[in-house]
Amino acid sequence: MQENYDDTARDLSLSTLDALVARFNLREIGAPYKALVSPMSPAPVGAIRMFSGEKISKLVYIGVTVPPIGLDSHMYFAFTPPGSLVPHFTLDSVNAGPHLAFHLDLVPRADLGANLEYLNHAFQPLTADFDGARKIEGLTPAHLSPRQYAIMSPWMLAFRATESAFAAMRPHVDRYLSFWGDLVEQGIPAEMVPGATSENLAERDRRNRAALFNPEVDPVWNQMDRLLGPQTCAEMRDILKRQEI
Repeated sequence: MQENYDDTARDLSLSTLDALVARFNLREIGAPYKALVSPMSPAPVGAIRMFSGEKISKLVYIGVTVPPIGLDSHMYFAFTPPGSLVPHFTLDSVNAGPHLAFHLDLVPRADLGANLEYLNHAFQPLTADFDGARKIEGLTPAHLSPRQYAIMSPWMLAFRATESAFAAMRPHVDRYLSFWGDLVEQGIPAEMVPGATSENLAERDRRNRAALFNPEVDPVWNQMDRLLGPQTCAEMRDILKRQEI
């Protein structure tokens, strides 16, 4: 029987986005910040939405829906302040033809290999959910390069999924988001990373974002270029890399 994915990807992304906006009282900038168009459709195919608040300095959501090619993609990054040790949060939720896929992670703000106390505090508590999620039947690991793994966290979950597996991931997404929200509210003391200053954390964040959103590192940008045009995609990457609103 053919599985019907409908709005499965959209629902996961927008429901968690709404929860995050409500928890941190984020204000939306623009309505939307930018509409997205494509040669494949006479109407807008999606939007960039931007939010900001006191403890989450910038949240960027990008949604693209193109029925003729069976694409329904929803991604957001919630960025903590540039000088903070609190990881960024990201969720990517996609329906691409016959496949559902997702990418869930907390993006480190310091070298995990050299800062065990930081690792134990900000990531180790996710291990039970990480291990449990990987055992869900119907998940297939995403095709990511070693470079992509290197600039994210070892607790990243990135898979293609059947409809039932995608639904089974929801509790894990919720717990990742809840744990991250607690980190945001409580903060992470700079003492956990010896030598950390607002200035060098902000510089590391700038360089990390430049790698995260580099089309040579993440080939999905080449696909987006064909769909939305190189100029629009360059603007999208600039918005994601830019630390200020």
